[in-house]
Amino acid sequence: MASGYAVSGDSKGTFLGHPKGLYVLFFAEMWERFSYYGMRALLIFYLTKHWLFSDSQSGVIYGAYTALVYITPVLGGYLADRYLGQRKAVTYGAILLTFGHLLMGFEGTGGQDPAALNVFWLALAFIIVGSGFLKANISVIVGQLYPRTDVRRDSAYTIFYMGINLGAALGSVACGILGETYGWSYGFGAAGVGMALGLIVFVLGKPLLCGRGEAPDAAALAKPVMGIKLEWLLYAIGIAAVLGIWVLIQYQEVVGWLLLASGVVLVGYVLLTAVTKLPREDRDRIFAAMFLILGSVLFWALFEQAGSSLNLYTDRYVDRGDVKASIFQSINAIYIVLLAPIFAALWTWLGRKGLEPSAPAKFGLAMIQLGAGFLVLVAGAAAAGAGVPTPVLFIFLIYLLHTMGELCLSPVGLSAMNRLAPAHMASLIMGTWFFASASGNFVAGLIAAATGSEKASGEGAGQQTVLDVYSQIGWIAIAVGVGVLVIAPLIKKLMHLDTLKDAEPLAGEDELAENQAAGVHPATRGA
Repeated sequence: MASGYAVSGDSKGTFLGHPKGLYVLFFAEMWERFSYYGMRALLIFYLTKHWLFSDSQSGVIYGAYTALVYITPVLGGYLADRYLGQRKAVTYGAILLTFGHLLMGFEGTGGQDPAALNVFWLALAFIIVGSGFLKANISVIVGQLYPRTDVRRDSAYTIFYMGINLGAALGSVACGILGETYGWSYGFGAAGVGMALGLIVFVLGKPLLCGRGEAPDAAALAKPVMGIKLEWLLYAIGIAAVLGIWVLIQYQEVVGWLLLASGVVLVGYVLLTAVTKLPREDRDRIFAAMFLILGSVLFWALFEQAGSSLNLYTDRYVDRGDVKASIFQSINAIYIVLLAPIFAALWTWLGRKGLEPSAPAKFGLAMIQLGAGFLVLVAGAAAAGAGVPTPVLFIFLIYLLHTMGELCLSPVGLSAMNRLAPAHMASLIMGTWFFASASGNFVAGLIAAATGSEKASGEGAGQQTVLDVYSQIGWIAIAVGVGVLVIAPLIKKLMHLDTLKDAEPLAGEDELAENQAAGVHPATRGA
């Protein structure tokens, strides 16, 4: 084991400079993302071609679905922090996801068959809630493998993020080909198999996690509540959430209002907790985290045009030969697989030399690159001339710039949330980060509507309408990015990086996460 890179008490050692548990989480998350993005690649076509929803209805359903996928980690994170622990929450979420993906394979007769549609809504609900239990919590376990001041943290999250996108690239291609060529059930079935593989990897790799992610009070989970063991009662809450989402997903307009109301409550709760219950430095770190979280909403609102207005633009206004427009959705994931190791090495190298940009500065760079991507596409279309298809090169360029921006923001944001949050608020803050993604996805739908992308399906819609909006949001993104760079030193000061201390050695290391092991919080360690 390399000197200076050992994790205290980690008898399992490291591999390529990182704890072996990171690679368990890498492959588990890779297969989970294989299933999610494989299903997502087919969803818009499934809605329009099989269930015969209009383009407008399909877009609203798609937006509500993706928003709910990112908001449910608040529930999963809370239950994991207070009761279940991250490992059990991830396992339960994986089971729900596997069942949901397999339910997607029941096609019925298509059209608007009410009985088959109810199965479809139920499948989406299982996937949404399963994602809530899994998504935020598996990211938290990544952070628990490292001391809070470890220079490898950003590198580890970038490697983890590469696993996410490797799964996304493979899933969108494999499930897309199977679904569109052989039938919907084959594509969704492949997604279900992928999720099952992720569950198997996570369960078998449990010893390599070295006690991370265990319940804060394992004994309490076995105590009866209303005649039912607490652990099973929590799982029942998950099933109740599935039934609630099953109803909610059928009324997509309500989702927007719930996002707004729950966002106000969530942010208010986090800030109130920071002000009233935390010491000054932890409070300041929460303020810094909230700044990054709110900034990410704008990033995702613009970035997520990829699946809506940019996808439509590619379909209608780009010279792409015989290649289907949906294939271009895999470009972002492929770029990340190629570029993530470079960014991971770059942050580590700069960190060792004391030259690494702060997390807020990286956010500013992300916004600038995001805006530049839109402006490059606008410039390419202008160079081609009015009424002439845009050269496909500019689609590759916009995805390249957006991907570089994403690598400056998303894995770095994951790392910052885990570093800045006190241990007892770790999953809640991570859940709030994903809630920002949910809000961004919903706002992305509103921006897509403003581009006239719905109208672009008709002859009267002009290519210039979309380009004008892209030009506007491109310049806005650059302006915001420059502003963030200007105030980045102030936000960095709030992070108090000079006084960050590592927590006590995690309980449960000697037992290697067996059921009798104490939880991750030192206060729960047995005598």
